[in-house]
Amino acid sequence: MAKFKKKASVYVNGKYVGEYDKADDLVKRLREKRRMNELNYQINIFHNKRSGEIFINSDSGRVRKPYIVVEAGKSRLTPEILEKAKGGLLTWQHLIKMGVIEYLDAEEEENTYIALKPEGIKPEHTHLELDPFTIFGMTTSVLPYVEHNSSPRITMACAMAKQSLGVYASNFLMRYDTRVYIMYYPQQPLVQTDSYRVLNMKNTAAGQNFIVALTSFRGYNMADGIVINRSSVDRGLGRVVMLKTYETEERQYPGGQKDKIELPNPSVVGYRGEEAYAKLGEDGIVLPETEVDERDVLVGKTSPPRFLEEISVFGAVEEKKRESSLALKAREKGKVDSVLVTEGPSGNRLVKVRIRSVKVPELGDKFASRHGQKGVVGLVIPQEDMPFTKDGIVPDLIVNPHAIPSRMTAGHLLETLGGKAAALSGMLMDGTAFSGNTEDDYMKMLKEHGFDEYGEEVLYDGVTGEQIKTRLFIGAIYYQRLHHLVSNKMHMRSRGPIQLLTHQPTEGKAREGGLRFGEMERDCLIGYGASMLIKERLLDESDKTVQLVCTECGAVANHDFVKHKDICPVCGNESVEPIEMSYAFKLLLDEIKSLYIFPRILLKDKA
Repeated sequence: MAKFKKKASVYVNGKYVGEYDKADDLVKRLREKRRMNELNYQINIFHNKRSGEIFINSDSGRVRKPYIVVEAGKSRLTPEILEKAKGGLLTWQHLIKMGVIEYLDAEEEENTYIALKPEGIKPEHTHLELDPFTIFGMTTSVLPYVEHNSSPRITMACAMAKQSLGVYASNFLMRYDTRVYIMYYPQQPLVQTDSYRVLNMKNTAAGQNFIVALTSFRGYNMADGIVINRSSVDRGLGRVVMLKTYETEERQYPGGQKDKIELPNPSVVGYRGEEAYAKLGEDGIVLPETEVDERDVLVGKTSPPRFLEEISVFGAVEEKKRESSLALKAREKGKVDSVLVTEGPSGNRLVKVRIRSVKVPELGDKFASRHGQKGVVGLVIPQEDMPFTKDGIVPDLIVNPHAIPSRMTAGHLLETLGGKAAALSGMLMDGTAFSGNTEDDYMKMLKEHGFDEYGEEVLYDGVTGEQIKTRLFIGAIYYQRLHHLVSNKMHMRSRGPIQLLTHQPTEGKAREGGLRFGEMERDCLIGYGASMLIKERLLDESDKTVQLVCTECGAVANHDFVKHKDICPVCGNESVEPIEMSYAFKLLLDEIKSLYIFPRILLKDKA
């Protein structure tokens, strides 16, 4: 009986093209041809030995990564080739064509055994990483000492790096972005990584080097709270300017009518009063450098009436313009930075007004290091009340030491140590993962400059002047101010708009809505036994209504304005009582009625 030999199925870009009996040889030959530049370097070959299939991919949308080719336990990137590459004789494309470097996709990586460092190459290795830090993504590789932190903190640090405020573009004064922040004095970090330097990120820096002490401070930095030095803030620490653009356009309507940018006159429907338009120029547009407050009109605009003809009191047909000016939103203020009058895409006049407001760090603002150590300002304290070192160094920030051990962010401590060494030696330090400066390097530098090798110093209490018994860890570390500013989030309401359907308060800051008192908050009050507070929150201050209810049949009655009496629409009974209820409940009764079900409210006297 002949021995059965299984053939391998071959797929090109997911399409079945045939079978081949010597699968290993085919894969080997194809890869050799790719390295010899006979096949395009963008083609990837994956051999799935378990299912006996070969996948050849050349389609777009694959994530591919470069690796150095290893053959017989030796890297193809020899010292001679490396020297030529450094000297500029060989380019990246040359290395690919020579088969020194090849790009692998996620599938072909399954067939490889990759070494991290040249020293660790074994005979069975097939490829070598260009640099160990390339196992990280672009955002992660910018962060210093990521290999010393726990993974959730790295994830947080990546997310918060995108929220940091700095200089997003050097031509910000020429742009009219919806809402942007520009930091006054951005700095490059003292501890940088190779990626940070290659990407030239110092040109768009988003943070500052803070002097940070690790200690608890009278309970004001409990948990994730931080204490910040007011004098540092006054000197410009973490200060940003917010630029917000408001825009309006003279729209054209189907009837040939058009909006008009002008100073509205008192005859306009919805005229806001003379004071509202006081800051506008003759053309109805606010002037640059004008100080504006909430609900101030920035651009005066009138619109044609919704209906073409409106009959006035005396019966004459007249067109009444509507007021549709552009005004500043509630709880916003600032100065008019610039005004742009131009034409929109439809050829109509378009006005953009950019408002400038300075955002100084205050209680409730969010700061974070590049290690996922985020904190909210709990106290802004004058410099004279802050602890200080024997040299008179006062920290800008005091962070709680309990934030370090449980979160396992040793990288935070290492960067603080590195920042201190950088400040003393006058050199930028390298925090690249796996290959940067080590703890021993920093300890040596600090020792040479007469400091404690572990970064601890004797501090003195700013209030009493006494020496603090324990030595505290203090150093320089790069901190970012995040765009979660308390001034933009602050929201309160006493009375305000309600929804048309449920008569409950509207939702959200933009609509001047209320704060939701949800199920869990209700549960707390029930557990506490504060029944009158529940009634106040969920009824009196929400959608309380008084409905007339028939004492006979239990139907919702109404007031007959012709007969001037309350009457039941079902049984005609005049014996009705006013009942306090939630409007949402009344709505429910109406919806039940729409299903041809008759709900009844049976009344009885309180026992």
